[in-house]
Amino acid sequence: MIQLIVSDIDGTLLPYGETILSDDIFSLIQQLKERGIPFCPTSGRQYHSMRSLFPALADEVPFVCENGGVVFGPGKEETAPIWASIPMERETALTLAEEILALPQCELLITGAKYAYLWHQCPQEYVEHMRDFKGFQVKIIENLEEVQEDILKVSAHCPQGTQSAEDHLGPNWSHVFHMAVAGHDWLDFTMADKGQGVVELCRILGVSPQNVLAFGDNWNDVAMLSAVGHPYLMDSAHPELLKQFPTTCHRVEDVLRHWLDTGELL
Repeated sequence: MIQLIVSDIDGTLLPYGETILSDDIFSLIQQLKERGIPFCPTSGRQYHSMRSLFPALADEVPFVCENGGVVFGPGKEETAPIWASIPMERETALTLAEEILALPQCELLITGAKYAYLWHQCPQEYVEHMRDFKGFQVKIIENLEEVQEDILKVSAHCPQGTQSAEDHLGPNWSHVFHMAVAGHDWLDFTMADKGQGVVELCRILGVSPQNVLAFGDNWNDVAMLSAVGHPYLMDSAHPELLKQFPTTCHRVEDVLRHWLDTGELL
């Protein structure tokens, strides 16, 4: 029995490089709602950015944001309840941020529930990418202490790939925070992971994780896919992930439509 559906966004619902979700997914989410099945987007993205992808439904669905760092219930952006939040220890997170600033060919991203904070010396193209392409609410800072809200995620944006940043940061930081590759150019650090966010969402909704259908495509989805009873991995995922999660699909919409039509999973 499926009682809840959760899905990653980038690389899963939204192909990399694109900015608009398919019309199909909105129709399917509405059909799920009519059958009493909640749909929840789960992402490393900021809440504001996630909402912008679901303009007609943003007030009606919960969101697991910042790789599980914060869970928002349905509602208007200004008043939606925070159902759960797992912030990073502030001083430790800022120390990590300093190390990322020192890395060559990497840019820093610090995110709270409301804003994404970018370093004042970062390239203008990076600011535009985060603000205009990703849809984040951005603040430019000249001092790390300007981040006043709880820190939910610290990330290194690595346009040349994440391996160098993983090699440098992993030995000291992977045991302090959850470290996860999110796409080919992002290395994320959080106190939470998507699995914790989804399990907390299940607790709030009174749903067993075994009755959850989840979709993901990357390493930061592993905890979520491992936590649920019905995990689907995108068939474009890394070969090592495909070994771990053999049930795959090419489009989330195809699985949802088949299940709605037949009551069976592909």
